[in-house]
Amino acid sequence: MEKMRAMVLSECAKIETNPLKPTNIDKHQIERSNEILLKIEACGVCHSQLNGIEGDWKHVGIPDTLPIVPGHELVGKVIEIGNDVTKFKIGDRAGITPLLEACKKCQYCDEGKEYLCESSKITGETLKGGYSEYITVIEDFATKVPDSMKSEYAAPLFCAGITAYKAVKAAEPKLDKKIGIFGIGGVGHMAVQFAKIEKCKVIAFSRTQNHLDVAKRLGATDTMVFSNDQEEFLGKVKERHGLLDAAIVFAPADIVTDTAIKSVKKGGIIVIATIGKNPEFNVFESKDSDALAKGINKAIIKIDDSMSYKDFALAVGKILRDDYGKHTFDGFMEVLHKDLGM
Repeated sequence: MEKMRAMVLSECAKIETNPLKPTNIDKHQIERSNEILLKIEACGVCHSQLNGIEGDWKHVGIPDTLPIVPGHELVGKVIEIGNDVTKFKIGDRAGITPLLEACKKCQYCDEGKEYLCESSKITGETLKGGYSEYITVIEDFATKVPDSMKSEYAAPLFCAGITAYKAVKAAEPKLDKKIGIFGIGGVGHMAVQFAKIEKCKVIAFSRTQNHLDVAKRLGATDTMVFSNDQEEFLGKVKERHGLLDAAIVFAPADIVTDTAIKSVKKGGIIVIATIGKNPEFNVFESKDSDALAKGINKAIIKIDDSMSYKDFALAVGKILRDDYGKHTFDGFMEVLHKDLGM
C-alpha cells in the first residue's frame, strides 16, 4: 500500500507537548464510484481543532475515536475520479467542509440539514483529515473552487467562512439592523463583512485592539473593547448604541455569551456560534431549534450549527478575507501554538 505523510493525533494532550506526530500512513484510495481523490494543497487551522487536540470536548465525543488526522477546512486538486463522477474532472480544484459525508436519505438530509444526519462523517475526526497529503470524498460533498482563488485563501472559507455566513443569516439581517459581533478572530472578521453586505450596522467587540482595527477597516460601524466588568461595559454600549437588535457570539467564554445576551433588546436574537461551559448553550446537542430563551420575552436564542451544505455556494466569492499566514506542511504545530483567542 502506497503511503502518505500525515499529522496524526493518537492521544489528546496539551499542545505544548506536541501531541501531533508526523507519520506515514496508508494513502487514501477511491473505494466507491462516486468518490474523488484530492491531493491537498491547503488546509486551514481552526481554533476548534485546538480544543479537540487538547481533549477539551471529550465530554461531547470529540474526538470520537483515536487515532485521527485533524483538519476540516481544505482545498485540493482532483487527481483521480470514480467511474460515476460527473461533477469533477481531473485537474479541477475542490474544497471540503467539516461535513465529509451524510446518508442523503434520512429526514434531516431531505430537509437540507445534512449536518444533523445521524450517519454523518466529520472531516478530521477519522484518518481522513486535512493535515495530510491526500483525501477522498464523495463528489456531492465537495465544492469547486474558482481558478481565480488561491487554495490557501479559499481553504478557511470552508469552515470559518460558512460559520460566519450562517451566523449572520441566523441573526436575520436587514437594512440598518444593529448587530453586535462578539469576538473578531478568524470567523468574526468574516461575519463583519457578511453583515455589511446585508447593510446592517455592525458593532464589533473584542479584547484586542488590533482585532478591532481589522473590524473597522472591514466596515464595522463602531468598535469597542470588551471588558469583564459587565455593568460598566453594558453601560457604555447602551450609551453609544442603545440595546442591540441582535448579537453573534464567536468568543468561547461564558462571560462574553452572558454579556451579549444582556446587550440585546427584548425580542432580539442572540446567535451562539461557539462553545462554553454553560450547559444551556451546548451547540453539539442542538437541533437547530429557536426554543431556548433566557428570561421572559428577553430574546430568541439560536444555537448555531454548521450551515447546510446546499447553501455553502452562496458564501464563496462574497467575501474578501483579511491578511492570512501561509505555512508549510510541517507548520501546523507552529500555528496551533499561537494565541487564536478573541
